[in-house]
Amino acid sequence: MLENLTAIPVPERVLIVYAHPDDAEFFAGGTLAKWAQAGAHLTLLLVTSGDKGSGDLTLLDGQQLARQREAESHSAARRLGIQEVIFLRGRDGEQYPNLALRRHIARFIRLKQPDAVMSSDPLLRYRDSSRANHPDHYAVAEAVLNAVFPAARDHLNFPELFRDEGLAPYKVAWLYLALALEPNYRVDVTDTWQDKVEALQCHASQVGEPAAFAERMRDRFDPIYTLDAEHPRYVEHFRVLKLA
Repeated sequence: MLENLTAIPVPERVLIVYAHPDDAEFFAGGTLAKWAQAGAHLTLLLVTSGDKGSGDLTLLDGQQLARQREAESHSAARRLGIQEVIFLRGRDGEQYPNLALRRHIARFIRLKQPDAVMSSDPLLRYRDSSRANHPDHYAVAEAVLNAVFPAARDHLNFPELFRDEGLAPYKVAWLYLALALEPNYRVDVTDTWQDKVEALQCHASQVGEPAAFAERMRDRFDPIYTLDAEHPRYVEHFRVLKLA
């Protein structure tokens, strides 16, 4: 059941935390473009550089791929209006929601002081009967949840952040979880769907031939809100938590 959250204001500052280059664009690109156009300042924190995300058997150097994917991320960010992209350069496929990852994320929450933090749903392991979720997705999402509450909020969590770096505890007001098992909020992104598609096309190592990819994306309209084939509507869903 979707709750009445239509009055949520556009956040002024957003910290977006995902595992891989292209996650933000696939999961929430239309919403991020919408926020950027409304004047929000968006910072994208990527835990890995996607150094294993290739089916090319001739490619044996993961660091070469990582460099390519970082460049793709910067191009996509410019297309969406994301002002800053930060890479932690963890190893793709090896992420775990441990204290070290939680500390990294809590540090950036305190440093950037976002009104909203965006990640994905840590409960999502698979969808339908044919799609498994990447383990990095839910590992990073769980670390984000634990960093937002309580690690960023309480000064005695990772006290060195306050003591040595002067990063005061910080309370996040809104948490947006994409790919939610139980969404309670939808964003109509029809007006920014093309921005999302073009940002994803910047990830040439991942999406293949641009025209064919754009055609596939055209078919992802929302059947509930689309009245006819000539006027498709595109929607992104989230679980939104109001925390402060």
